[in-house]
Amino acid sequence: MGNREDLLEGAKRCLYDKGYFRTTARDIANAAGVSLAAIGYHYGTKDVLLNEALVEAMREWAEDLGRVLAEPGDFETTWGKVIESFATARPLWTIQFELVAHMARTPEMRESFAEAGRHARLGLAELFGSDSEQVGAVIQTLLSGLAAQWLVDPDNTPTPADLLEGLRTLVKA
Repeated sequence: MGNREDLLEGAKRCLYDKGYFRTTARDIANAAGVSLAAIGYHYGTKDVLLNEALVEAMREWAEDLGRVLAEPGDFETTWGKVIESFATARPLWTIQFELVAHMARTPEMRESFAEAGRHARLGLAELFGSDSEQVGAVIQTLLSGLAAQWLVDPDNTPTPADLLEGLRTLVKA
């Protein structure tokens, strides 16, 4: 790998270990085994690098989840796998919620992540066998809400059976 790729991998490690706001440029350079100046040369700023690293890490998580969800299963089996994925992706979910509050003060970050969210909705719809952005939006809403609940209280997060029963009740209403 070259310095650019090393920096991206180092930034991902730092995101997992320290989170978005506690990661310094020096942390990334040390993790990548390159000079501090390499960040500016390859990415311009630490924030640009961290944003790219986060998008890459989320893409990797989505690919892993896609492989798991490609296995046949009913609603409860599928959402059980989604919930299991939160354990390995905990740092990514934590960072995303950390960034949501920060985005109100950072319009360029908000725009970047809004665009990523639109792509995510389409990707989620596809994972669940649809090409509808509306279906992706519902899945994204369930996923984000479930992740938030899991981060706060993993032992009392709704089960897949709870989700299914709740959705059935909503549809009837």
